[in-house]
Amino acid sequence: MTHLVLPNDTNQLGNLLGGRLMHWIDIAAALTSMKHAARVCVTASVDEISFNEPIKLGHMVHLRSVITRSFRTSMEVKVDVWREDPLNDSKAHTSSAYLTFVGIDQYGKPLPAPPVEPESDEEKLLYEEAAIRREARLRYREQIRARRG
Repeated sequence: MTHLVLPNDTNQLGNLLGGRLMHWIDIAAALTSMKHAARVCVTASVDEISFNEPIKLGHMVHLRSVITRSFRTSMEVKVDVWREDPLNDSKAHTSSAYLTFVGIDQYGKPLPAPPVEPESDEEKLLYEEAAIRREARLRYREQIRARRG
């Protein structure tokens, strides 16, 4: 996906609003998960989003999303964001995010997620790291539940 940063997308400093970028990230991840699963998919969680440098008014924002791994009913999606200044011909990686999506049926019930077959070394690395992030997510949820008793 590509967007142009317009005045309505910025804060008082002329930087892209973090919430607007999160919205675009969520849409990119939703489209990728829907294409992979061939069904409606919903956001189950957002694990992390990093904002490494600002994106300014007039910049182009490029989002690239990929399914890193699927589990029983969930899919992890990585979204990388680059900004491009078309007037100065400069580009920079500005953000990365990891989201979890679940495909659902017409009643909102989770459906099995199609498998992911990593091929390249980078895909294999992302595939293995997804399992680590999932385990951390599940462990964290259990710790919170245990505290609340």
